[in-house]
Amino acid sequence: MNHPTPADAAADKTAAAKPKLITFHRLIASARMPQRADRSAAGSLPTRAFRYCEAATSAAAFGYYLFPPIGFSVQWDGYDIMWTFEGAGDWLPLKSAQFPGFRDHFDALAPDEIKEFSPPFLSALQEPGLIQIWTGIVVRTAPGWSLLVRAPANLPRTGGWDAYEGIVETDRWFGPLITNLRLTKTNTPIDFKPDYPLLQVQPVPRHIYEDATLNNYEIVPDLAHFTPEDWDDYYDTVVRPNSQVVRPRGQYASAARKRRSAEGASDDKSAGN
Repeated sequence: MNHPTPADAAADKTAAAKPKLITFHRLIASARMPQRADRSAAGSLPTRAFRYCEAATSAAAFGYYLFPPIGFSVQWDGYDIMWTFEGAGDWLPLKSAQFPGFRDHFDALAPDEIKEFSPPFLSALQEPGLIQIWTGIVVRTAPGWSLLVRAPANLPRTGGWDAYEGIVETDRWFGPLITNLRLTKTNTPIDFKPDYPLLQVQPVPRHIYEDATLNNYEIVPDLAHFTPEDWDDYYDTVVRPNSQVVRPRGQYASAARKRRSAEGASDDKSAGN
């Protein structure tokens, strides 16, 4: 029987003290729980892409799905926005709407100084055709990490809307995770289903999008400026695979997975030292 060593105990203590990369707080109890995005884009990727296109599957799996907390529909006539939801029975003019029954639930549990500050679920913005939706979720990320909020990657949408992307410093800002949507159809009901992903959120280190990082770039103006190393890499990437008599499918995907596996094993070994 193996007994834990002092080093094992110290490693376990360090892991326990390390904050989670991301923590989801569900405020609307009926909302579907966030879930890890998957490599098949919720089963929508073509089989060939799922098997051989590592670029598509990696993008699809990067992050977490968030869902509407209730099934609802909106309709825009070019001026005014109407909405309805499961059980409403009629279309209602949209200005700013609370999630059904949530305000009383929030006020019953919130400290006195926070009562009456429950976030709205759905709002019409002053710009034509724009709405703001709250997922029922509050998110906290580890120090130095922000959250990129966007439409789900590689997942087909039902149509009629586009999501604005945003980056929120969720390690510092602890509030309702909301997003803005642009309606793209008029005089047509646009449906949102509670079991179909509305958003994909992706944790990113803050330094990734800082100017000091993004301004560190270079442009090679034309082909004449390719270096011998550039031509060698191009040969290995493009020419060599296409020169093979028998070319296995998914070579990039296989190489990328092997590299990640080796890097993960190296990281685990380093953490154990």
